[in-house]
Amino acid sequence: MAPPVPLLAVRGSDGTSLLRGPPHCEPHAAFQRDCRPSRCVTFSTDGTLFGWCNGQNVSIVNPSDGAVVSTFDLPKTALLEFSPLNNILVTWQLYTKTQDSPQGEANLQLWELRSGRLIKALYQKKVESWCPSWSEDEKICVRIVNNELHFYEDNDFDSIANKLHMQKVSDFALSPGGQPSKVAVYVPGSKGAPSFVRLYQYPAFGGPTAALANKSFFKADRVMMQWNKKASAVLVTASTEVDKTGASYYGEQTLHYLGVNGETALVQLSKNGPIYDVAWSPSSTEFCVVYGFMPAKATVFNLKCDPVYDFGTGPRNAAYYSPQGHILILAGFGNLRGQMEVWDVKNYKQVSKPQAPDATHFSWCPDGEHIVTATCSPRLRVSNGYKIWHYTGSVLQKWDVTAGSELWEVRWQSLPDGSFPKRPIKYQAAPSQLGSTQAPPTQAYRPPALRHLPATPSSKLHEDEPPQDLRPGASGEKSLSKSALKNQRKREAKKAAKQEAKPEPEPPTDPAAVSNSQSEASIGDAEVEKKIKNLKKKLKAIEELKEQQASGKVLQKNQVEKIQKEEQLLKELQELQIGQ
Repeated sequence: MAPPVPLLAVRGSDGTSLLRGPPHCEPHAAFQRDCRPSRCVTFSTDGTLFGWCNGQNVSIVNPSDGAVVSTFDLPKTALLEFSPLNNILVTWQLYTKTQDSPQGEANLQLWELRSGRLIKALYQKKVESWCPSWSEDEKICVRIVNNELHFYEDNDFDSIANKLHMQKVSDFALSPGGQPSKVAVYVPGSKGAPSFVRLYQYPAFGGPTAALANKSFFKADRVMMQWNKKASAVLVTASTEVDKTGASYYGEQTLHYLGVNGETALVQLSKNGPIYDVAWSPSSTEFCVVYGFMPAKATVFNLKCDPVYDFGTGPRNAAYYSPQGHILILAGFGNLRGQMEVWDVKNYKQVSKPQAPDATHFSWCPDGEHIVTATCSPRLRVSNGYKIWHYTGSVLQKWDVTAGSELWEVRWQSLPDGSFPKRPIKYQAAPSQLGSTQAPPTQAYRPPALRHLPATPSSKLHEDEPPQDLRPGASGEKSLSKSALKNQRKREAKKAAKQEAKPEPEPPTDPAAVSNSQSEASIGDAEVEKKIKNLKKKLKAIEELKEQQASGKVLQKNQVEKIQKEEQLLKELQELQIGQ
């Protein structure tokens, strides 16, 4: 059976529409475009339902044929979500108080989707963690209420099946998949006590040994917890609002690993600075971290938190794995210029390097072949529009809003895992009439006083690091020890200098006719020639080092010092040649 054709929802000031694509997204014939501006849009987990609120009502349709499933008279709805099996629709609106209801109205509502019956109305003042979390089979549902976790079973919201109260729980993350469900809970530190994250398996919450894993840490005002797809481990990014050392405007971040087998670790990052993004691979066996002061580093780690591959440094602050996990895109959006690096994850080979300037949104198409980037309002109110790309860097479609209009959101249709197979990776750009936008080479800023001078290592603002394969037995310099690597570089430089150095021919002399004074002069000349030859060798070696540096190799400190002595050696050589 042929794989489905993904849909793209587009929401803006001109209304809501569904497009059928890629590579060329055209209006979906089965969906009648809603001309009224929508507050929100969403797809169900399996993609069989599409919902939106246009300020008058909430509509739920089947996107394949446009058939109306349900309509709700909820004009103030700001957020929508479906339960995993599409039994319940969750709606949220801004919490308000009126004269008739000084306590406020219940603003979180759970609706039976098919009948339209209201199941439960709850209070949810904050928009953070507004939606309850379900297990994949809807056997368990959990939400946070007054620093407690309330668990419901089989969508029975009239009675709380279980509670988890532990000091002041301020955040949680329910594991993906079905039973047995696990939950990660975060308790912030207070009065000198550390913050901590614990993993539990539902419903075993009691007793000191009930936790599957426990990780405590300081310097955490908030955390972000991410389960991998197999629910075997959690990554916790702990952040502080302010960096007390003054090194970063963005506060401090640390990354922690917790496994359901009890293993915990602090992920060691090789460059100081913020943690911009953390992404699990769909394989659940590795994760990518983008971190460090700009130019930022990106590194892939395994489940032992050992580095597997280092992508070096670059202008990036985000990482996106394809749904099949075979491609990784490193990108720099926001205050960066939108450069994307597309990598083949299996071979760690770069596929393309396109650029999407001013992009405020990025997402993979479920087919793992296409992506969409968009410039949306209110983040940017000019140049609103979207582009459909092939991962090889080709722009397949470009759409800009009309003058006076705004684009607010684009969203791919969700589809079940396995809907699209993992296809072999192509390195040749896909054919396109719009071509590709490869990122131009970037250079470090140079003050006006230095622009007329040749670039030297001392004038660089930072040292760029090339990609490095850190896997055991991987080919390349990093597979050698530091001492072996140093000796290898010495041998290479010596061999190159020996090959390029040409011996000076000596004039024939008659030993019998040489006087004592001539012998002394010739000895002196020989010493000068020897010095000149040695200087030439050193200069040749420096040239070799400069070529290595230009090709991207990271030089040792002593090698950089050799390059810096080039002018001194040239001066000595010139003086010796003049004195001959």
